[in-house]
Amino acid sequence: MATSRFKISAFALLAVSALTLSACSSAKTPAANPTPTSTSLASMVPSDVSSDGVLTFGSDGTYPPNEFVGTDGKTMEGMDIDLGNAIAAKLGLKAAFVNAPFDSIIPAIQSGKYEAGISSFTDNKDREKVLDFVTYYSAGTSWAAKTGATITPDTACGKSIAVQKGTVQVDDITARSKTCTDAGKAAIKINQYQSQQDATASVVSGKNEAMLADSPVTGYAVKTSSSQLVIVGTAYDTAPYGIALPKAKGDFAKAVQGAINAIIADGSYKTILDKYGAADGGVTAAVINGAK
Repeated sequence: MATSRFKISAFALLAVSALTLSACSSAKTPAANPTPTSTSLASMVPSDVSSDGVLTFGSDGTYPPNEFVGTDGKTMEGMDIDLGNAIAAKLGLKAAFVNAPFDSIIPAIQSGKYEAGISSFTDNKDREKVLDFVTYYSAGTSWAAKTGATITPDTACGKSIAVQKGTVQVDDITARSKTCTDAGKAAIKINQYQSQQDATASVVSGKNEAMLADSPVTGYAVKTSSSQLVIVGTAYDTAPYGIALPKAKGDFAKAVQGAINAIIADGSYKTILDKYGAADGGVTAAVINGAK
């Protein structure tokens, strides 16, 4: 769908106050509301979401630097986590984050387990059929391989490639494999992993020859690989990330859209992106269901 690590600091204290949850917990603890920037935005949040003062996000904590588990083994951190906290605050709410497998989050929002999802979801037409998405960032797909490798996205036929389950990159690599076989070449050996960290580790270990993921995630993997990985090829298929929301929730999507636009306007959005070296993917306005 699907870039820097963070240390426990003053932000960790904020994370605690934001009720960041671990994977084994999905309960919401009532918390005192911060003063919303706009009472009109707060009034647009459905009462079944706002009644306890907490906005619960599903998020896959294996996709650094966008979302990952901190050094304490339970606190969720990352660009998306910071953005989720800022968005919730604009709505007069606290944010809670439940660490969950990526491919389980959309069904869990549909079932009502989570009130929203923020997990580097690429907003596309298929996903918009089941949920609403409010865009907040733009990312492409990038590949990485072992330093010194000659593989590129266009020379992957017959090679072993790692990818995280449930991501748009699964569709990408599947289509590339078909292109190979249609041309009489060997199919790509696609190895899917539950976590992006496992996919990355499989390339470092030599089990797979390359991996593909969202551009900021691939960039972070390379940056933190101690020179074992390099970017191969160039980024492509730039598309928006969207916050996933249940359909038929009144003005909920408009409220989240307004909150994103508010943090863009007050500069806190740029501050968060700069913190993670992700400013290149910043947007100037949020869009509801902006897939192309």
